[in-house]
Order: sequence, then C-alpha cells, then structure tokens
Amino acid sequence: MRLFRDLPSEVRALTGVAFMVALGFGLVAPALPLFAREFGVGRAAAGAVVSVFALMRLLMAPFVGRLVNAFGERLLLATGIGVVAVSSVLAGLSQSYWQLLVLRGAGGVGSIMFSVSAASLLVRVTPSHLRGRAQGVWAGAFLIGLVAGPAVGTVASFSLRLPFFLYAGTLVVAGLLGLGALRHSELAARQSDRSEPLALAVALRSRAYLAALAAAFAGEFALIGARSAMVPLYVRDSLHLSAGWAYAAFLIVSVVSGALLLPAGKIADTIGRRPVIVVGLLVGALAFLLLPTLPAIAGLVTATMLIGVSAASDSVAPGAVMGDVVAGKGGTVVAVFQMAGDLGLVLGPVVTGLVADAAGYSPAFVVCAVVCALPVFLVLAAPETLLRDHEVSAEVAEQAARDTATDAT
Repeated sequence: MRLFRDLPSEVRALTGVAFMVALGFGLVAPALPLFAREFGVGRAAAGAVVSVFALMRLLMAPFVGRLVNAFGERLLLATGIGVVAVSSVLAGLSQSYWQLLVLRGAGGVGSIMFSVSAASLLVRVTPSHLRGRAQGVWAGAFLIGLVAGPAVGTVASFSLRLPFFLYAGTLVVAGLLGLGALRHSELAARQSDRSEPLALAVALRSRAYLAALAAAFAGEFALIGARSAMVPLYVRDSLHLSAGWAYAAFLIVSVVSGALLLPAGKIADTIGRRPVIVVGLLVGALAFLLLPTLPAIAGLVTATMLIGVSAASDSVAPGAVMGDVVAGKGGTVVAVFQMAGDLGLVLGPVVTGLVADAAGYSPAFVVCAVVCALPVFLVLAAPETLLRDHEVSAEVAEQAARDTATDAT
C-alpha cells in the first residue's frame, strides 16, 4: 500500500493493532462517565473513572520498560491487551461505583504494557525522516477506530453496560493480531539486540524533550481526559441533549483528526515539529473557550471540530520530537513521555470535574484552555529537532560525556 511505502513492516502491524484497540475505546469512552453516574455519584467521581485508568498507567510506567527488555515488545503488547480485555468484561458487570473504579484501574495496568511496547517499537524501527509520517499513520489507525467506535457505540442507548463487552471483543482481536503479525519480527522479540538506552537525566536536559513532555501533558489533560469526562456530562446537563449527541461529539473529533493526521505528519517531517505543536495547542485553547459561549449545538459542533484539529497536531508532533531526542534508544525516556501524557489524563477529568461541581462547566473549560496555551512558551523556547537534528545529537552527546566525566571523578 502507498500509505506504508518505505515504512518498516512493524509499523503496518502496529497500525492494525491500534485500530482494534481504538475501536473498542471509542465504544466505551462516552459511556464511562454516564455509567458511573448511574451509581449516584457526582461529576468529579464520574471523572475519576476516566482518571483511574491513566493513574494506574502512570504508576506502572517505570516498571514496564524492564518488562519489555525481559519479554520483548510482542509478548508484552499482547499480554497488556489481554489484561484490559478481562478487566473490561468485569467492569461491565460492576454492581457498584467502587467495583467499576477498581476494575478500570486494573485495565490501566494492561494499557501501559501495550502502549509502551508499541511506542518503543515504533520509535526504534522508524528512521528520523519518517517519524512524523509513522506517528501519523499509527495515530491515524487510532483515530479511524475512534470514528467507527462511537457509531457502533450507539448501543449505549439500549444499555450502558453493553459497550464494555464489545470493547473486550475488539481487544481480543487486537491481541491475537499483535501476536500473529509480529511473530517474524526480530526487533519485537525478546532475543533481539538492543542498544544502550538514553539516560533519562540526559534527556531531561534537552529543552526539546521537556517541550514534548509539556505538550503531551496538555493534550491528554484537555483534549483527551477533560473532553472525555466533561463533554458527555455537559451535553446532558447543560445542553439537555441525548447520549447520542455525546457520541456525535466524539465522532466529529475523530473524523477531523483522522483527516488531518497524515497532513500534520507531513508538515512535521518537512517544515518542522514546533509549528505543528504551537498551532495545535492554540487551536485547542480556542476550542474550549468557544464551547460554552456559542449557541448550544453550534458551539458543540464548532468546538469539537477545532478539538479534532488540535488532537491531530498533538498526536503527531510531540511523539516525533521525543523520537528525535532518543534517536531510537527508548527505554525509560519513552516511558516517561507516556507518563507525562498519563499524568494529564489523570488530572484532567478530576480537576475539571471539581471545577464544574463548584462553579459550572464554563470555568472548567477555561481551565482546559489555559492548560493548552501554557506549553506554547516552552515549545517556542526549544530547538527545532527536525531542522537541527545535529544540534540535538551534539547536545545529548556532550551531556553524556559530562555525565561520564562526573561519574569518573
């Protein structure tokens, strides 16, 4: 296929896995806060059901890199997906809010196994000049799945439990696909030779890496976490629309993002990573300011279209920057990048839920706008890793030499 031309075969395999995972997530995500409210809890508690998944990802991320080195990306990827599948079935059978919360947390443990394995493999097998495109194709698979997921997810109109079971089914398919499609990949196997990973202390001295962390945090906080938790509740509580409109909002974000991922990846690989990140974050901030100010459905549609633009940029460019900095030597540096996003996903639903409970939805969306805008300053202060690859490499090498000299003394 022309889409995968010049890309490693592992990227094709990861794309198929990503689609099936996202298809299931698109099924269950809009139903999560609504299902939680069925147990009589407030908005913040409903948002916590979204956050706990990311919290467990965050807590487990430091340990997952070792598991990847011990068992290989392929096995850990499939195992992680299996854990999420089992927890999803049990979550659909929950009889109390606390059961739902605990089971979603268990799913987060499996999720971080999958995402670190997939991200490490994607970074390691893709050359620098194709990283934006590879990130776009991979993220595009997620977005296409998220487009299809809400369409199928209208089954939530009949039962808020049913999406959990359908989610588990898509995850089983994804796990089998990962085991099968990557079975001949030497790079995904436990026995494959691995270069010494980049030290986290070295990466944290890179302004580009710090900017990527900040952008990842902002995107997960506002574009994923707060949107997933607050928009369905805002649609029902303030706009007084049916759950179908919440799925429509998710669908709009997915369609717009899916259409723009590859163009965003191309721009990131030609013009630069920084412009893509800056424009995406500013568009996201504007979206959250417009959501409660424009009239009802017009505001919902306009804001979710802009969020789709922002999500496409944030899905491509920060990951490409991270890949430029680590230069294929992932490990802990990749896990910390995942942790930055997960921290945003933990805080986004809870913080905005607390603000919404105390002051209403409009102030909660203003918080999202501020979180989107703040990383722009860090991004503008960081070097452009695409156009100045040699400068980034020199910075990393120089710092590594200084660290070696310090250790010797």
